[in-house]
Amino acid sequence: MSAVSPKLDELGRPILEPTEPELTTGGAVSRIRDVEVLVPYGKFPYVLIHTEDGLTGIGECDVFSAKAVGPAVELILKPLLVGKNALDTGPLWDQMSDALQRASMFGGALAGADIALWDIAGKALGAPIHQLLGGKRRDRVRFYASSMLRTLTADEEADRVVEMVDRGWTAYKLHGAVPGRIDDPGDHSVETVRAIRRRVGDDVDILVDVNGAYSRHQAIAIGRQFEELRVHHFEEPVKAADLDGMAAVADALDIAVAAGERCYNRWQVYDLARYGRVDILQPTITRVGGFTEMRRIDALASVLRLPITVNNIQPTVATVAHLHFLASSANAPYAQEYNIEHIPVRDETPILAEPLVVEPGGYIRVPDKPGLGIEVDLALLRRLAETA
Repeated sequence: MSAVSPKLDELGRPILEPTEPELTTGGAVSRIRDVEVLVPYGKFPYVLIHTEDGLTGIGECDVFSAKAVGPAVELILKPLLVGKNALDTGPLWDQMSDALQRASMFGGALAGADIALWDIAGKALGAPIHQLLGGKRRDRVRFYASSMLRTLTADEEADRVVEMVDRGWTAYKLHGAVPGRIDDPGDHSVETVRAIRRRVGDDVDILVDVNGAYSRHQAIAIGRQFEELRVHHFEEPVKAADLDGMAAVADALDIAVAAGERCYNRWQVYDLARYGRVDILQPTITRVGGFTEMRRIDALASVLRLPITVNNIQPTVATVAHLHFLASSANAPYAQEYNIEHIPVRDETPILAEPLVVEPGGYIRVPDKPGLGIEVDLALLRRLAETA
């Protein structure tokens, strides 16, 4: 008997189907009544899905798609969703994805709607999302303090790391190099890592993200110095789209090369892993299309035997969504990203009734209440959106 040939896409790549069954709800129905988008401060987009039985699900979209989310949800997703069973997360994801034609600029809209649907499913079934994803493997998740500043000198950055360590963090990521320029002589990433190591020793994990600011040869040269300084991972050493370059750097270095925040679906993650040969995958739940696609990427990572460290710069609903995913994943052994910069919806006008608490070591506990397990101040969210 001949083997069955796998289905191929237009480029001859195997079409990767989910290796796990979609969420099943035992015939329960929670029909969608309305869909809305709120963008407080004109920057932080959230999708609210309301059902006829009084449930409201909330999802967060990627901040870089803030201006596109409203029209995408209102004109494309809302007509598709209203009247449907919110618990049919798998079929609805396929329909939304097809409607948006998997355009990367609409990935945030798809993610926000999908996260909100899973929030409703959990509430309707009385279960936290991590249980719907297969069960909780850990009660808390370790995060690293992610610094977004590029204006600090080496000594100033080292001072900041000392402050973070005093507050209980055990891992720190700096954003090095000069953004938008390749091999700029003003880059002092190596000097900064050296200054940090002098101040905090070897017990703190240091991660470096340069957002593709190096040529291949420069990335290899810098990476070898990072190896000597025991950097935990080297993120986007070359342009994310340069898969040949990414592979050349990854092959030349012993240090872990990480990338994936610019992937918007499992096919792009597959290409990055196969052709870019990265060591760590970095999907973002608000970009790849929410829980439905993240669980497929998780299955893909397990097949490829690659660990996941999520890209996560949004510290409210998106972080909670990542918590549920990470709690259920067997492919997330390292510290995950948590943005320590000032974020208005967390630090100025908190939208979460119970703020997330970062415990010593950088740990955040996984919610156990139904759905996302959080209470969002929707009245405040609406006021912030109206005054944006």
